[in-house]
Amino acid sequence: MNANGIFKKKLTTSEILQDAAFMIAGSVVASFALKSFLVPNNFFDGGVTGISLLVHHEFHLNLALMIIAFNLPLVLVSYFSVGKSFAVKMFLAVVLLGVSLQLLPEYALTKDKLLISIFGGVFLGIGIGLVMRAGTALDGIEVLALFTLKRTSFTISEIILAINVLIFTIAGIGIGIENALYSILTYFCATRCIDYVVEGLQAYTGVTIISGKSEEIKHELVNNLGRGITVYKGERGFLPGNFEVSADCDIIFTVITRLELRKLNNLVHEVDPKAFVFANTIKEASGGILKRRHKH
Repeated sequence: MNANGIFKKKLTTSEILQDAAFMIAGSVVASFALKSFLVPNNFFDGGVTGISLLVHHEFHLNLALMIIAFNLPLVLVSYFSVGKSFAVKMFLAVVLLGVSLQLLPEYALTKDKLLISIFGGVFLGIGIGLVMRAGTALDGIEVLALFTLKRTSFTISEIILAINVLIFTIAGIGIGIENALYSILTYFCATRCIDYVVEGLQAYTGVTIISGKSEEIKHELVNNLGRGITVYKGERGFLPGNFEVSADCDIIFTVITRLELRKLNNLVHEVDPKAFVFANTIKEASGGILKRRHKH
């Protein structure tokens, strides 16, 4: 229990080793992306890494030292704004990235700009995502955004977007519009890969279904799809021109994986083609019936 009376879980040895493996692997993969794709071809990324690449390109300073130097103040900020454990892990991850950058040789695997932007972003995203799986960050832009959030009315996404727009604008002026545009594609590929690495291909999706045939749909979801459901009591109708017409209905909510969304849509459509179905991404879910047990 800490000073605030909150119980904090102590990590087991296996969890510590797993986090260390994620941080080492992530740092090496991110370094490979930088030294084999981005740096030799004057490509950039967003965040603190992008700022470090700009300084490295303009002043020919050591990239590893620049990344560590620009992230150190944000590690200190994260100590007070996020927590000690996060800050320590972030410091170790940044140092590992610096060491990897020093050890890996700089060699351009390709000169094709489209391949550079796509695969450079993919490997960079995988590296950052692996480090995030360890519960920390390889780039301090999120920490900076969180720190700024408390002092402005902007959201974290808006702050990160503003910082990256500034970075890519400077890159466009300094190295040319074409490379800057390809670098934006690199950043996009990296962010998508981060999502897949952190959330996995089976990221959870919350689905709400409103139908006049709710009993049949509930039966299909539970018995054929193998999912638990939650039912809200509501009313359906209230259409333009027939506002007075309504009827009681069951509003069905369930959580599935992203890969099961098409199957669910097909299942609901077979029961009621006019059913109203909408889905939203769930960042984290636990408990309940989230995964089917395989029969042996």
